[in-house]
Amino acid sequence: MSMQRLEALRKAMQKANLPAILVTSSENRFYLSGFSGSSGTLLITPELAILITGFVYQEQAASQAVGWQVVPATAQASATALLTEILATHGVSRLGFEENHTTVAQLEAWQEAFLEAELDLFCVPYKDIIEGLRQVKDEEELTLMNKAAMISDQAYLQVLNFIRAGVSERDVAIEIDFTMKKMGADGVAFETIVVSGKRSSMPHGKPTEKLLQPGDFVTMDFGAKYKGYCSDITRTVVIGKPSDEQRKVYQTVLQAHMRALNAAAPGIIGKELDAIARSTIEDAGYGRYFGHGLGHGVGLQVHEQPSAGQKSESELVAGNMITIEPGIYIPNWGGVRIEDSVLITAEGHRSLHHTTKELISL
Repeated sequence: MSMQRLEALRKAMQKANLPAILVTSSENRFYLSGFSGSSGTLLITPELAILITGFVYQEQAASQAVGWQVVPATAQASATALLTEILATHGVSRLGFEENHTTVAQLEAWQEAFLEAELDLFCVPYKDIIEGLRQVKDEEELTLMNKAAMISDQAYLQVLNFIRAGVSERDVAIEIDFTMKKMGADGVAFETIVVSGKRSSMPHGKPTEKLLQPGDFVTMDFGAKYKGYCSDITRTVVIGKPSDEQRKVYQTVLQAHMRALNAAAPGIIGKELDAIARSTIEDAGYGRYFGHGLGHGVGLQVHEQPSAGQKSESELVAGNMITIEPGIYIPNWGGVRIEDSVLITAEGHRSLHHTTKELISL
């Protein structure tokens, strides 16, 4: 699969007039080569597929980066020195580097080495070439993301047995994280959000020692990471019997979620999908309390392209993975968010999550 991705990248490089590129971001490096070590540089040309990494990763790189030439850097031969030598040997004159991931210090170090070696080399920034390929998930990626979603679904079902009045937000978050790891996750896709009562009006609030109380909404936003790939799910429950206002807010968010979900299909523009959910919330009188975009891409990162916000011009295509996560957040009262990770298919869409979205009273 990595060789198929490499060939797709080479076609994109040709279109962008980039005969050679460097890749240093961890997600892009893993996507292309399969190497999961914490450091390394890929050099890609029409003929070369080279991974330069530290001596300590030599065996790991050789086993993971199948089809790639692994060049180990050592104290005697630094990664920059090795790169310079390879570029000189192959006569590379135009070299792309990742605009969004290369530091000024790294670029200056490369340029200084190239200058000292008297290379006639022009460095060109590029962005979104590899990220563009990553937007359409292949079968291998979908298998891993389905597993990540299944783990998060199972963790949610388990934590429902743990949630009760008197338990802290922090303890609920720890239980979610522990359960996902116990069920096979490499770790969490992002820091788990658990907010309750009036604090549930904070979309990205951190869990605290606050104890859950009867009448509290409890919003949980979390995801598993499995073999590099993320899931992202949000569910909101209530402790005890919900009030009429809580039911109204919850049903409004659920209706917005389901309308957007049912409209998700190839060809729809991100802002059009956002508008479907947003108009539902606005019509119910809560428009000013929905202050973020409807959704974002998910994959090797929990936030990636494409997007589905108010200004998003992204046209969804089969293979895109996006979240659909409308919410209502009323300060000093509370809030609700409902979220699924959703695959766009040729026929329409398929949610990766299968746990109920009806309001659960605990």
